[in-house]
Amino acid sequence: MADEGLSWLDRLKRHYIGRVVIPYAVVIGFVMQLAARVFPYFGWSWAVPVLVIVLVASLPVVLVLTWLLARPRDASGSSAWQHQHRKLGTSISVVVVILAAVSGFFAFRFSVLHAQSGEPVATAQVASKSIAVLPFENLSADKNNEYFVAGMQDLILTKLADIEDLKVIARTSTAEYASHPENLTQIGQQLGVATILEGSVQKAGNQVLINVQLIDVKTDEHIWAQAYTRTLDNVFGVEGEVADKIATALNAKLSPAETATLATVPTKNREAYDLFLRAEYQANKANINYDTASMKAAIPLYRQTVEQDPSFALAWARLSVIESELAWFGGGGLDVKQLNRQARADAERALQLQSDLAAAQLALGYNEYWGRGDYDAALKYFAAALKLKPNDADALEAQGYVQRRQGRFDDAIASLQQALALDPRNSALTFDLGETYMMVNRYADAENALQRALALDPNNSNAETRYSNAILFSTGDIPDALAAAQGDDPALKRQRVTLLIYQRKYREALTLLDSIPDTPDNFRRGNGKTQQQADLYWLMGDMAHARPLYAQALPIARAQLAVQQGITLALVWNAIADDELGFGHSAEGLEALARSQAIINKSVDQSYRPVYTESNATLYAQAHRADLAVPLLAKALASPGIGDAYSPVMLWLDPAWDPIRHDPRFQALLQQYAKYKPAAIPVTVPVASTVGAAPGF
Repeated sequence: MADEGLSWLDRLKRHYIGRVVIPYAVVIGFVMQLAARVFPYFGWSWAVPVLVIVLVASLPVVLVLTWLLARPRDASGSSAWQHQHRKLGTSISVVVVILAAVSGFFAFRFSVLHAQSGEPVATAQVASKSIAVLPFENLSADKNNEYFVAGMQDLILTKLADIEDLKVIARTSTAEYASHPENLTQIGQQLGVATILEGSVQKAGNQVLINVQLIDVKTDEHIWAQAYTRTLDNVFGVEGEVADKIATALNAKLSPAETATLATVPTKNREAYDLFLRAEYQANKANINYDTASMKAAIPLYRQTVEQDPSFALAWARLSVIESELAWFGGGGLDVKQLNRQARADAERALQLQSDLAAAQLALGYNEYWGRGDYDAALKYFAAALKLKPNDADALEAQGYVQRRQGRFDDAIASLQQALALDPRNSALTFDLGETYMMVNRYADAENALQRALALDPNNSNAETRYSNAILFSTGDIPDALAAAQGDDPALKRQRVTLLIYQRKYREALTLLDSIPDTPDNFRRGNGKTQQQADLYWLMGDMAHARPLYAQALPIARAQLAVQQGITLALVWNAIADDELGFGHSAEGLEALARSQAIINKSVDQSYRPVYTESNATLYAQAHRADLAVPLLAKALASPGIGDAYSPVMLWLDPAWDPIRHDPRFQALLQQYAKYKPAAIPVTVPVASTVGAAPGF
């Protein structure tokens, strides 16, 4: 029957439009409501507008398809016709729902890819008083002056960050950009700022020329520009002058205290100033991969700085932080206790010299956190730093770290996300967020964050290693985890050693382990290279090679008792137990394990407690003590925070459990976590195994 002579409403009815479009509208309404509520919880707020646009834009497609596919109803309106078109309407509705789901999926993937690449998905409201400082260009003939150029940028940025009325993007988020890029609008969108400061520094002998220009990212026009000609003897204070001019140009309100802070010169000593910039350069290099070698290089430079100018409060504070950080990451061969004592004294000296210095409060907070394990005290100092400097990404980041230790993982994630808002392209900070997601078994979120960290910095071996673990712990897919951990960085090699052990390819693991230089920076704390070599020979059943290595490793581990402190001592006692058990001293090994677990049980560290508990369980399994191993393992797996270091899928993969694998108590644990059993297991586990992996891999 033709459509001529019928109204539009009648035509729509005859082509079955209502029976398809109404269900579609209900479906997309439900999907949009669900996305608006759920996506922000997972940090996917940027995906909501794209999903809505795609779903709404697909409605005309649905109308056209329905018009074309639905045969018009005849005049009789027979029951056969109605039955046929009910089926057709249902089929089209199903197709429409699938179309909506597919559209939503591609919208989500589009958003994820853009988020990982750093490209903006939707333009948010950008504060007019917001600024990013791009890396300054080094115009000096001597390219060794790079540290000086980077230091000038950093000092100006630090002064700007002292102004509460400004949103200032941290240095780590701008480090990847060129000094004078062409796409300022795109960079402004990526960083969420309205203005960008570009600059150049030319240093020749005693003369310094600094050029800076403030640019509106929307119009690409210069708001303000100025050149500063100085000598090294009077370059002090330029950063404050620049910050003051920028604040004026952006109409930022300055309190009397902020005005005084901008005018404050950290030092007037030329040698101290130069040494400080060199120390900062080394300290910043250490931040990405916890590079203890760079930390150790920065400390003497800071120390020389304060020797040249004992009143240099900021240098005392930065020295304290790097000392605390080095101690936390094992000391790199130095005395951890001494580092922590010195860090405390240096932080207190900074606060005595300048009571309103946020960096001094931050230094004291890190000493409480890393050096003393007093988390409540640390949070008070970090809160004091934030009161002095509300937009300080470093203080927000530090707050998140402590909240993790307290087991407040949701609060930690929120703090790290706030820090990322101020430092959105910081690869190390993005890694920390991914690591926190892993702690609470949010592996999909962790993989997204870690992929973004690697997109920001492909050399972030911490992110690469954790990404490999996220794959392993969520799926048990060892080949995929190995593929994600390629490279010559020692951390990546250690990761591959671990994965080869899970595949029971012990000879390959040993060869790879042998290729890693045996330095304190590559093998931290008690579990050194010699001990790991001994463990591998033990796994292979080659006790003739294993026992001499255990004998060599034991005094090295015992020596750590004198220089380590806090919960790290539990790891040292664990290493001693490993050596004693490997050497055949069962009583001594079990006693060392008891000491280790006693330290863990007293600790309030909710991140390390389950990790170290699981590590002790592996050694009880090595000693064929299922009665002690299984309860500890069960306790560790049930604890929040374990997901960064272990997961239930490892019960089937880890050879640590081979000695007790057929014990009824371990079998009961396998039944409890049966849903986590991986699709593929590398080898058939022997019925009666006499070996198990020691911790630390």
